[in-house]
Amino acid sequence: MQADTYAQMRQTAPGIARNQEREAFDAGIKLMEAAQGTANDSQQSIDAVRHMQRLWSFLIKDLSDPSNDLSDELKANLISIGLWVLKETDAILAGRGKNWPGLIDINRTVREGLST
Repeated sequence: MQADTYAQMRQTAPGIARNQEREAFDAGIKLMEAAQGTANDSQQSIDAVRHMQRLWSFLIKDLSDPSNDLSDELKANLISIGLWVLKETDAILAGRGKNWPGLIDINRTVREGLST
């Protein structure tokens, strides 16, 4: 989905946009859970990392957009989480880390926040 289309949908149909965000987090959490017991260079790990990096890159871009109507504090907190996710997933790709439990927990927490 293109960012401009997403921004438009977020404004006209916020429930649909939130549902799509929840589905993207659900898919990522499922991929990360499958990747936990595998090598960093396994297809499961690569798929999970790529999904989460695409998701958070998209979210960070959206959160940085001046038309995003979330509070500045919430946007800053979510951007900070997103940057941490990108750092941790980069470490997995580089073979320097394997913090699946932390990644799963934080993404599950953010996902649950979308329900409120």
